[in-house]
Amino acid sequence: MSIIMAFLIGGCICVIGQLAMDLTKPGITPGHILVGYITIGAFLSALGLYQPLIDLGGAGATIPLSGFGHSLAQGAIAGVQEKGILGAFTGGVSATAGGITAAIVFGYLAAVLFNPKD
Repeated sequence: MSIIMAFLIGGCICVIGQLAMDLTKPGITPGHILVGYITIGAFLSALGLYQPLIDLGGAGATIPLSGFGHSLAQGAIAGVQEKGILGAFTGGVSATAGGITAAIVFGYLAAVLFNPKD
């Protein structure tokens, strides 16, 4: 059942982004969606509304960009509790450092191993 819920929650998040790009006249770009999802994830996390979504959907809620915003917000909150106001700036970065490092390393490996087509 958890796999089905992850699929449904993650799928709904993706459908919302796709509909936002398709149904707007000048067109919301993927960059707008990226920034919007991270911001919405952080905002919902700060309000305590994103954790119940993670409890329901598991990886379907943590893997999309809104999950990255949630991780940033939770890191910043933990940083403030540990280090004061300076933790607001360092907590989010330290909480997401593993994911950012993995993206850089795997992106580099893909660039080294594969040749682009002309």
